[in-house]
Amino acid sequence: MKDTMILADLSEIELEAGASLSDIRVAATDRAAMLITWSKLTRENLAVVKIKNGDGVVRGNYENLVLENETSKVASDGSVMTSYHLRPKTDLERLAERMDAVETGQDVQDGAINDIATLTGEIAGRLEGGTA
Repeated sequence: MKDTMILADLSEIELEAGASLSDIRVAATDRAAMLITWSKLTRENLAVVKIKNGDGVVRGNYENLVLENETSKVASDGSVMTSYHLRPKTDLERLAERMDAVETGQDVQDGAINDIATLTGEIAGRLEGGTA
């Protein structure tokens, strides 16, 4: 049995022997199958990654990985061997994500405050006998 990589969405990808984070090798029957695997390597799915050996023993737990690049070779039979180069996010990348989350939260909060102000104005207008 081969090593497997388990992604955050619990997708399992069968690995070729000798895989390391900087050289995750995956065999595919054709280009379409390779693209299916590649499409699973999203930011969300690389947030939590587990590598199990052929016996099902976890040999690596990783968080916040980035797909840096990939290299594929197509064989004469149409099969594809792809090497995915993963790495942990840098401190700067993690900080940028946190700042994006804060900005998104601030936008939501600003919208809620604006909604409350509008509603308060309408209620005040009605209490004063207006038609707001």
